[in-house]
Amino acid sequence: MEKNTDHENTGVEVKAHKDKKPPKSRKPIIIGLIILFVGASAAGIWYYEDQQKYVYTDKATVSAPLIQLTPKSPGILKDVMVYEGEQVFAHQTVARVGDDVISAEIPGVVIMAKQDIGAVYNPGQAVVTMIDPKELRIVARIEEDKGLKDIKVLDKVFFTVDSYGSQRFEGMVEEISNTSRTGDVVFNISDKREEQEYEVKIRYDAADYPAFLNGMSAKVWIVK
Repeated sequence: MEKNTDHENTGVEVKAHKDKKPPKSRKPIIIGLIILFVGASAAGIWYYEDQQKYVYTDKATVSAPLIQLTPKSPGILKDVMVYEGEQVFAHQTVARVGDDVISAEIPGVVIMAKQDIGAVYNPGQAVVTMIDPKELRIVARIEEDKGLKDIKVLDKVFFTVDSYGSQRFEGMVEEISNTSRTGDVVFNISDKREEQEYEVKIRYDAADYPAFLNGMSAKVWIVK
């Protein structure tokens, strides 16, 4: 009797057909590429609009003018009565150099106090350095070709302070320096021309943010 090979072959073919995996769909890859493209386009549009609305720099610090307390005549440092971080009152004695009594003329916060008792100090050499917290400003450095011409006094400003993460604060442009910064030379790699930076002082309500400290780093968005 002849074997029915047709059924057996059919069975093998069916089994082989069942074991063959269907090709993977490319839809997820295509969808992912579309999402990536749309996201990149949106980011590019946002960046362009951001550039049109703001002058931005991450070269900014919380800063106040330094008040240096020095002796009137040469002498030996005999005593220092204050320490860094201490708040002092107007006319408070902070140090003694020779026969000179050094006092603070206005209230402020000590940011440096020498402790080398016995050292000789001359007029102009600071024994104690302090700041007036009411004079704290955000000082931003803007390159001359990076939107300086678009900045005006009283322009609104948004800024962040690195110690406070992404939290945004508000202020306004108080002053734009008439002279470029000295001592900092930045070169444009393409043509070796010197790029000048100008300081822009930004006023904010210091009473609202008493924890801001002199020297903290900041980022600034100045509204055009």
